[in-house]
Amino acid sequence: MTPVGSVASVNDPGAALVVGVDSGGSGLRIALAEAASGAVLDSRSSREPVRTGPGGISARHFLDQVLPAVRVLTEPHGARPVVAVAVGAAGMATLGDELRAELPGAFAEAWGVRRLALAADAVTAYAGALGQRPGAVVAGGTGMIALGTDLTSWRRADGWGHLLGDCGSGAWIGRAGLEAALRAYDGRSGGSTALLARAEKLFGPAAGLPGALYPRTDRPAVLASFAPEVGRCAAEDPVAADILARAARHIAEAAEAACPAGPGALVALTGGLFKMGDPLLVPLRAELEERVPQARTVAPAGDPLAGAVALAAALATGTLRLPEDPALLRLSGEGASER
Repeated sequence: MTPVGSVASVNDPGAALVVGVDSGGSGLRIALAEAASGAVLDSRSSREPVRTGPGGISARHFLDQVLPAVRVLTEPHGARPVVAVAVGAAGMATLGDELRAELPGAFAEAWGVRRLALAADAVTAYAGALGQRPGAVVAGGTGMIALGTDLTSWRRADGWGHLLGDCGSGAWIGRAGLEAALRAYDGRSGGSTALLARAEKLFGPAAGLPGALYPRTDRPAVLASFAPEVGRCAAEDPVAADILARAARHIAEAAEAACPAGPGALVALTGGLFKMGDPLLVPLRAELEERVPQARTVAPAGDPLAGAVALAAALATGTLRLPEDPALLRLSGEGASER
């Protein structure tokens, strides 16, 4: 491949390409796009998540998957240069030291890339959902985190895991639903016989729930698997409806903490949690109107892979407006020194 700075990149800027990478718990996705427009040309995916070792996210395992995939993606495009790469990775903020140390040199050696963005997956989720506009994005699934920016700095709320936070998440809703089921089993107030019936259908006799749940290493995902049952009961069961009302309040509180105070901000909701539909979204919309009246709620424009591509294209064209942050968004190469 022709390195950056070659005749192809200088004389024909429209020929330049960028790469976006989304690395998460379910695998890895890679997209090749036009630098000028951000239009995706092709993509590849792997169901194998990047391993985490003593040094954090493994740079070697990451590169072993990404470099061959990009080679395949770029082959049909001849000498068109890759001029920027953006990587969004789950755990980047706390486990990304090895990636930050090794990826700039590896990409420079492989493709001559001189512009690189290494971002937390919440940042690429933000860029995919809202682009480079001020606001907040709430990413809800098994866990829950809100990330906002006024384009000067980032604001984070929650995302502390199922034991210390993730309030309103799928794991939080599922745990609250199972608690209500066990309250009904005991005959205590606040119980739900409807949720008890659904819990026993999914997990077996109620008395066996602690033994079935506590030893699991995937406990947050198991808890979250019960959240849809809470949603299905909410229309006719006041206990389930109250759980979702409380979840909506927690989610709106996180959005309020992350969202910039000035007018014109946007709020987007991303992630599988919000596929629950009206049982959660109706109370959540009401909470958002009360807590973040300065913001307008919008549908997300794209997913985290689209966000990684958008970051890479903005780096390539010198139009990146999202703020740098040592943990959330770190730039290397020309993009870092110019801002």
